[in-house]
Amino acid sequence: MPRAGLRVCAVACTGLMLSAQPGAAEIPAETAYVLNSLSFLYHGMLVFFMATGFSMLEGGLVRTKSVSTILLKNVILIAVAMIGFYLVGYNLMFYNVDGGYWGTPRAWSPDQTDALSQGAAPASIWLFQTLFAVTAVSIISGTLAERMRLLPFFVFVAFMSCVLYPVQGAWGWGGGWLAEMGFLDFAGGTHVHSAAGWAALTGAIVLGPRRSRFADSGEVRPMAASSLPLVTLGTMILWLGWLGFNGGSQGSMDSVADVIAIANIYVNTLMATCGGIVATAALLQLLRRKIDLTMVLNGALAGLVSITAGPDTSGIVGALLIGAVGGCLMLWTTHLLLRLRIDDVIGAIPVHLACGIWGTLVVSLHHPEGDIRVQLIGVAAVAVFCVTASVVVWIGLRRFMRLRLSQGEEAIGIDRVETGALAYPEFATRSVLPGD
Repeated sequence: MPRAGLRVCAVACTGLMLSAQPGAAEIPAETAYVLNSLSFLYHGMLVFFMATGFSMLEGGLVRTKSVSTILLKNVILIAVAMIGFYLVGYNLMFYNVDGGYWGTPRAWSPDQTDALSQGAAPASIWLFQTLFAVTAVSIISGTLAERMRLLPFFVFVAFMSCVLYPVQGAWGWGGGWLAEMGFLDFAGGTHVHSAAGWAALTGAIVLGPRRSRFADSGEVRPMAASSLPLVTLGTMILWLGWLGFNGGSQGSMDSVADVIAIANIYVNTLMATCGGIVATAALLQLLRRKIDLTMVLNGALAGLVSITAGPDTSGIVGALLIGAVGGCLMLWTTHLLLRLRIDDVIGAIPVHLACGIWGTLVVSLHHPEGDIRVQLIGVAAVAVFCVTASVVVWIGLRRFMRLRLSQGEEAIGIDRVETGALAYPEFATRSVLPGD
């Protein structure tokens, strides 16, 4: 181990031993600063790795003629979202909110004065929060895959990272009016997942389904995923990254109590995932006599989203039950969307919207300060804002830009139209058939 790494470990161990001794003095401010900064950086790296998970998941679920474009979207959106959150979003979400609706829209710059009083390196905090904004935007890309052009999508990404995500996030996490009411959302069941889910749902409705997805008779035409191994890999990466997503939201790691809390959050996050997997597999076996791999993987994600609003207080049994209900809710919402002829390519709406709402509401049952009325107000307020703002922007993009591919372009595949690069060129000579 490098000498610097040994020094950090020694500082961490010393701080833990000091805080573990009854009646001992608090650990030095510098030690707390290092530990908290390290927590944000380490957990932030896990959250960033989730971008890889989204890329693999979405790349595996789309058809072979769309893989290159969906991967490109997931790379560029990181850059657009981070720049937007740097220029406008971060301070809009956290600076001078003071119980109101939003902060001051200006570029972020680290405040280096009296650094120790801030508890952690300002850049580490900014990095962690920015990667949450990236995650929120990543949720949308897969829903609208295979028929939406790249340029209008990136315009929406810029809008979401600059305005939509930070404004509603300021209400709760930035010390806004929802925080004043006591709204609870530990790691983003509403502020990240359902907010992005509402944006994805409105986009899917305005954009319309893929042209070959639904028959005139109402029959749902199956569209084969390009790579189930990639889908599985992406889900497993997201599962790992979620530990950073939820664990890092503890916000500090400078005491024994914080470390215990982070460990409990990890366990509850894992067990909720297990609940989602088992419930989804059991229900599929009961209803269809076959277990669909993609649905089970979405069941895992449903469990993860369901626990995100309250992984700190659920307990192990509670986490299992919350995840299990999330898996069942995901299956029901997937069926509902198909009946309504809403085309969600990767199932992001059932996973992130439905389970984000469920997880936020159920916090009122296991958190000692939970109030179902406040939770309902928070969920409804974010829903109204995100739906209204998203509809305006989606319709505006459709009015002033060409939002989706033409019928001919969609038939030959978005990869040929938007990137010219084929992820699977060995299939390029096949005839183009409906559903390919």
